[in-house]
Amino acid sequence: MPTYARAEVGFERGEGPYLWGTDGKRYLDFACGIAVTGLGHAHPHLVAQVGAQMHKVWHTSNIFPIPQQQRLAERLVAATFADTVFFTNSGAEANECGIKLVRKYHAHHGNPQRYRIITFEGAFHGRTLATLAAGGQQKYLDGFGPKVDGFDQVPFGDHAALEAAIGPATAGILIEPIQGEGGIRPVPAQCLKGVRELCDRHGLLLFFDEIQTGMGRSGKLFAHEWADVMPDVMSVAKALGNGFPVGACLATAKAAAGMTAGTHGSTYGGNPLAMSAGNAVLDVMLADGFLANVERIAGHLKQQLAGLVSRNPDMFEDARGSGLLLGLKCKGPNQDMILAVRKQGLLTAGAGDNVMRILAPLIVTAEHVSEAVEKIDAACADLRANAAAARKAG
Repeated sequence: MPTYARAEVGFERGEGPYLWGTDGKRYLDFACGIAVTGLGHAHPHLVAQVGAQMHKVWHTSNIFPIPQQQRLAERLVAATFADTVFFTNSGAEANECGIKLVRKYHAHHGNPQRYRIITFEGAFHGRTLATLAAGGQQKYLDGFGPKVDGFDQVPFGDHAALEAAIGPATAGILIEPIQGEGGIRPVPAQCLKGVRELCDRHGLLLFFDEIQTGMGRSGKLFAHEWADVMPDVMSVAKALGNGFPVGACLATAKAAAGMTAGTHGSTYGGNPLAMSAGNAVLDVMLADGFLANVERIAGHLKQQLAGLVSRNPDMFEDARGSGLLLGLKCKGPNQDMILAVRKQGLLTAGAGDNVMRILAPLIVTAEHVSEAVEKIDAACADLRANAAAARKAG
């Protein structure tokens, strides 16, 4: 189906932060498949671990115990607030699991009338019918029939509106610690603390969507750790498999009390191949010094992006974001800038609020950052020259 507006170039192979295109050019990949390939391409440890699993068992279904799944669940539990994990094929499925868990929690405690979840304008939680309704973006809802009921949306950053939206049917609050699709908008730590306090006061479950912000992208394993605020439920995906399709819904035992045998399932979720990828990713990310280096290089990149804005005030309004989830708010159409940097050999991605998303792999060095900044500077010069030529011609 023609549901994607695809670029003119595809890719034949990758190594580290680079991709080689069907056009014969080498590209620095600061899109990472929309924050998926956090460890870059063809990472030797991941290739070895997933390759070894391919020679053993691919799939058995969740009818049977899956040792690799048990191991990954135990490691995620040990590294987070959670007591239990459900594995999925994608982030949208992880969010679906979390939405069902929030509703089931209240039904399990005799309050099935509490099923509504509060979300925030600009959010993106996936492309299934329920996650589209949770995200609430009209451009994605148009033409797909009645919006799934059960979601109340409030303006981003409006604590008074959030508190006013809580009613007798409210079951939980779903929030991304940093909105990615919404334009790289971090939620301040004090706001996350305020949301936690509201949940505790009203008996709601706090549900963090860390599909894009998780797995080291913020400089910690999960972005909410910066605010020292723990959720009851959390969705994870994207970089969990570094490109192998896998997601997870994590929860406390208390929040997941209603998720008993038979209440939820997945044919492929948590299969041995996906679990080998997830375990290999954790092997790298949990190694001593890895996340500290992400934090260091992220600070350097953000500083360099601020310099880009200063040098090109006709092109950019600001640099924003946290960790390696960064963006440049463009003055002209962001898609023009994305195409211009691609012509220079740099891959980036779009976001809301006219932002160009910059999602560098977590393995980049200062040399890669310098290369990316040079390419963006060159793209600005190119756009400027094209505009001058058009004015002269007109």
